Amino acid sequence: MERNGSASTSTSSLFLDRVGEVAVTLDPDGLSWKPIDRESSGSSCLCMNYRLKTENRIEFSNVYAVELIDWGLIEDANRNSGSFFSGNKFEMYRFVVHGFHRGKTHGSPWTLCEYTFGHKDMLICQSWVEHLIASTNNDAVRPKSLLVFVHPLCGKGNGVKTWETVAPIFSHAKVQTEVTVTQRAGHAFDCIASLSHRELSSFDGIVAVGGDGLFNEVLNGLLSSRHDAPFPPSPQELDNKSDKNCQHLNNDISRAVESNGLGVSKCTTNNGPCNADEDVKVSFPNDWFRVGLIPAGSTDAIVISTTGTRDPVTSALHIILGKKVSLDIAQVVRWKTSPSSTEVPSVRYAASFAGYGFYGDVIKESEGYRWMGPKRYDFAGTVAFLKHRSYEAKVTFLKTEEQETTSVMILKMLLSILQM
Repeated sequence: MERNGSASTSTSSLFLDRVGEVAVTLDPDGLSWKPIDRESSGSSCLCMNYRLKTENRIEFSNVYAVELIDWGLIEDANRNSGSFFSGNKFEMYRFVVHGFHRGKTHGSPWTLCEYTFGHKDMLICQSWVEHLIASTNNDAVRPKSLLVFVHPLCGKGNGVKTWETVAPIFSHAKVQTEVTVTQRAGHAFDCIASLSHRELSSFDGIVAVGGDGLFNEVLNGLLSSRHDAPFPPSPQELDNKSDKNCQHLNNDISRAVESNGLGVSKCTTNNGPCNADEDVKVSFPNDWFRVGLIPAGSTDAIVISTTGTRDPVTSALHIILGKKVSLDIAQVVRWKTSPSSTEVPSVRYAASFAGYGFYGDVIKESEGYRWMGPKRYDFAGTVAFLKHRSYEAKVTFLKTEEQETTSVMILKMLLSILQM
């Protein structure tokens, strides 16, 4: 690898699989290449001349992995044989640049691509791999270890197949994954809630392979004892300050870590490794822990609202690249059924939808018809509609100072209009 003028630019002669010998240039933003023999870079077929249609550059922001794959075959496109499909094959040391093409619009899926380079000298290949990895790691904080939950019966029952499709992408990117295929409703919740703070901090995030239901289950398991925020005021005592200052920090959940097979051998924090006997508290919200979703459900509303497409590969790439987007999470509290009740308030969290009445009945009814796939919602909705139940609710809300100011401004505008 030779330096060209600037210390940040390097050039070397390598072989690109199915193209031939190319001059490869590494700059601060990406990797580019061009055929060394320009005069024979075209191919002749049926008395017509064609250019080899290959990409000649990839940005580091579009590279998710670089791998050294040792000794093997590199095919040189035979540009003088009149065929695109024949060429000489050479054995040499190789490395692969794994990347992707972004869609032209926000809702377009990303497509995978890879480029295999080769050289007779293994040290040159190793040097390129090291430089490329260092360049891609500067782009963002990428995860190194993830806890994965796969819902086998989500959507049309393709949860496991969906994970098998994207698992090699995580493997290429050297992201360690600890995978659990859920066996029952609430399985993911129980596993996550039972993790100690030390064990949870050893992961960079949790990935749900399924639909919106599994994502919300993971979210509730994560926040049930770790959401550091006060309760909203109770319906009966909106002005009671003791209720406003009440915090939901359920620290009594059993820690059945050894029995669920989720033991973790290392402990890390943002500041580095922690003491083996130290249980560093993990509370939410925070800036470092991520929750990802790979779509395999019936509606996948959360994925559509974040990545814009129901494509498992696109979601996997977003996770590997360390992309993040903030989500609004609703906290739903069920208070005491009577003033004399000693029942502890029940708390749930929702990322996409919280339904009461008819919608709640539809979701509950549909659980018994998962074998129908997405059509179960239409069937359950019809059943709930024919039952013709009535529902009552009282909605109370508190205005923030900003809302009150906005309300006063609107009132003044209305008065001004009326006086005209």
